[in-house]
Amino acid sequence: MEEQDARVPALEPFRVEQAPPIIYYVPDFISKEEEEYLLRQVKTLCWPGWENHGRMVQEWSDPFSHLLGFQCPQAKVDPALWEEATELGTISLGSHTVLDFYEPRRLEDDDPTEQPRPTPRPITSLLLEPCSLLVLRGTAYTRLLHGIEATRVDVLEATSLPCNAAACPSALPGARLDRGTRVSLTIRRVPRVLRTGLLLSK
Repeated sequence: MEEQDARVPALEPFRVEQAPPIIYYVPDFISKEEEEYLLRQVKTLCWPGWENHGRMVQEWSDPFSHLLGFQCPQAKVDPALWEEATELGTISLGSHTVLDFYEPRRLEDDDPTEQPRPTPRPITSLLLEPCSLLVLRGTAYTRLLHGIEATRVDVLEATSLPCNAAACPSALPGARLDRGTRVSLTIRRVPRVLRTGLLLSK
């Protein structure tokens, strides 16, 4: 029932059926012109040469006012509440990447005699192309771990294509995809929270 409730009817045509529930992948969610505009806006908030400093994270409580230039007070979210988020949406800009999903490590699965620990293997992977939208809901967001391998080139093997390959024009067997600088705009949905202080104040 939980996964059924996590579905978004308008996004069901974009659901990745071969992936853990619930994952939606929307290619060409924004146009190239919109991508270029957003990249220009993001760059105004970063210092010169930021592209060469590896992974960098900025947290905005109100992303729309920073990127689009207007105030949106109703969108303000306390970053301390992000751990309570129930879903995640990410728009990829500038370059592709491959997002891997992992089962959480369980203590009973660890072998204390096995040193070093074996590198965990992803249960599935997604190719995120520029201008695409990724939406994670249900246990795909609340239970599974996800990460990006540090590599400059993604080699797509014919026997292990990303599970959303059908929606990605560049996901061809044997393709070698060079990574560039990627910017991801990530928005988390946080349930409404009523603070005790607000309830008690007059």
